[in-house]
Amino acid sequence: MNIRKTKDLFMKNSIFGIAGFNIIIVFLIFLFVFTNSMKFFTEFPMGDFFMGKEWISLSEKYGLLPLFMGSFWVTLVALGISVPLSLITAIYIAEYAKPKTREGLKVLIETMAALPSVVLGYIGLYVLSNPIKEFFGLNTGLTALTGGILLAFMSIPTMVSISEDSIRALDKSYKEASLALGANKLETIIKIILPAAFPGIFAGIMLGFGRIIGETMTVLMVTGNAPILDAGVLSPVRTLTATIAAEMGEVVQGSTHYYSLFAVGLVLFAISFATNTIADHFIHKSRKIMGK
Repeated sequence: MNIRKTKDLFMKNSIFGIAGFNIIIVFLIFLFVFTNSMKFFTEFPMGDFFMGKEWISLSEKYGLLPLFMGSFWVTLVALGISVPLSLITAIYIAEYAKPKTREGLKVLIETMAALPSVVLGYIGLYVLSNPIKEFFGLNTGLTALTGGILLAFMSIPTMVSISEDSIRALDKSYKEASLALGANKLETIIKIILPAAFPGIFAGIMLGFGRIIGETMTVLMVTGNAPILDAGVLSPVRTLTATIAAEMGEVVQGSTHYYSLFAVGLVLFAISFATNTIADHFIHKSRKIMGK
């Protein structure tokens, strides 16, 4: 066996070993969360957890619905802001921006992605919350709306990057054929380019959704941390991630409360797994359309 074949075999086995090690680590994390969650369900009815309307750990009430609704309102606001803004930005960068402008915007978007979540939390706490409080006449500016605006800011880079790549990766014949048939540029974008790039755009939205639902520090700082079921966009809420972060440091290890936080983590794990699976499906679909 010559040296070249030996190097190829070494690299192949090394990559296989690293990939296998990563899979084992992820599986062990899931196993750890799953086994601790099952300990909670041996002490607390599963139906009361998933359908419970109150989360009061001191009274041993571990209802998931207030936390789920908190995550729902924050995510709804964030997606409502980030999806249209990301789509418009991606279209502008891919179809209208000059090369120099495009590079500048891409650097700006990458900078947005690099901002630490705790910095955004401070901005929300000291800059954004007071205007929201005064504009809507609220008792506090720490609401689902405040958290949703900041999470939209955090998810935009992911959505823009993947959507722009999907649009630019389309075969030029799509655009050329549409223009040759008499359609203008806007009609070509709306009726030809966006439908053709939809799988990639949707994958970007799903990955942005995963970023939003999994964010912890920012929502912990700016959403008020009130586990209320009938809360709305302008009310303080508490999300699934914020509950784990806020209570795990103070809980008695081995108690029912301790295991309940793993059950919340298992729900988050399931949501993230479903989100990434859907996004991966659409990314593969997008690559097939692009002929890659």
